[in-house]
Amino acid sequence: MKVLVIGGGAREHALCRSLSQDPAVTELHCAPGNAGIAQVATVHPVDQLDGAQVTALAGRLGAELVVVGPEAPLVAGVADAVRAAGIPVFGPSAEAALLEGSKAFAKDVMAGAGVPTARSYVCTTAAEAAEALDAFGPPYVVKDDGLAAGKGVVVTSDRAEALAHAEACVGAPPGAQGPGRVVIEEYLDGPEVSLFAITDGTTVLPLQPAQDFKRALDGDQGPNTGGMGAYSPLPWAPEGLVEDVLATVLQPTVDELRRRGTPFSGLLYAGLALTSRGTRVIEFNARFGDPETQVVLARLRTPLAGVLHASATGTLDQLEALRWDEGAAVTVVIAAEGYPAAPRTGDPIEGLAEAEAADGTAYVLHAGTKADGDGRVLSAGGRVLSVTATGGDLGEARERAYRSVGRISLAGGQHRGDIALKAAQ
Repeated sequence: MKVLVIGGGAREHALCRSLSQDPAVTELHCAPGNAGIAQVATVHPVDQLDGAQVTALAGRLGAELVVVGPEAPLVAGVADAVRAAGIPVFGPSAEAALLEGSKAFAKDVMAGAGVPTARSYVCTTAAEAAEALDAFGPPYVVKDDGLAAGKGVVVTSDRAEALAHAEACVGAPPGAQGPGRVVIEEYLDGPEVSLFAITDGTTVLPLQPAQDFKRALDGDQGPNTGGMGAYSPLPWAPEGLVEDVLATVLQPTVDELRRRGTPFSGLLYAGLALTSRGTRVIEFNARFGDPETQVVLARLRTPLAGVLHASATGTLDQLEALRWDEGAAVTVVIAAEGYPAAPRTGDPIEGLAEAEAADGTAYVLHAGTKADGDGRVLSAGGRVLSVTATGGDLGEARERAYRSVGRISLAGGQHRGDIALKAAQ
């Protein structure tokens, strides 16, 4: 099978790494890719938001499966364009990807499917947002209705900060009608869990749960980010969690979208809160999450290409049960100085080879990197690297990950020191 992966972050590097180890994959391509992906796949320049460009590239390469990694191309309809050309594609249509592209649409789908989630108001003016904030009280949860690369959510006990974010989302001062929408939600207590499921629009195949760390600083302090690390499995998770979420969240959502005439095929990501009143959906994403993908795929033993192809061709019901490593995986994100507000780029990264374990138990996935004319790897984004390690348990995986992090040098680089710390104790 010839496979083309669209994207250029650590999630796509994780996908490419797994696909490169699959004996069924005869050719692996990625567009636009990054400096790390170039070591396991042939990279090509492309505007990943342009469906015609992506489809033309897939056609030239003779791709038999296209995997769309990031959310923006999905919402832009790239999967639709590839699918219309008769090429199997892993990723939902633009209409179905609105499950991530619009928080308000997701709430409507959850209501129709009877999926448990936070109570919320969809507001189009700052005045409406102010009323909603006062109705719920602190802590305030304010979500940009559209795509915001994981950074469109503010959770704060400061009403002024919450209202300022809401005003920015609707694009208007208090009392004026704005062009945008903002979702104000009740705060959900309890630990958060990410659960991915692969679906072909009918059959739903859950993966192993993971937990990520959204705040920039240790102890869950600092601003929200796209994610600073993750681990799997979750030793503290209640027994039967995956089966329960499949029955009450994942399958009903897929069934509801199919009933509406917008079947969802690809990766359905449920962000969950295990609250004192039961499991609640925080949000849906329409693609593999970053950095959770790095640890989930590190534990997957079933070859990946066949699973993604089955989703793309509507044959998931014919697959055998997925096989998983019984051990653990931890990933630690190294971010650039100034991330997430104003990351600095262009700094050389050293120690990458030294960070890789000869036995494959620790390795570096590139997120925001590029190679210069001299062959050096430079930082080229906010989140620069995902250092990933496996072990017999979380303690061993964590130790290996941080040992590798310590061997990498990036001027001004920052990382959290407490990824998986509580879970490993």
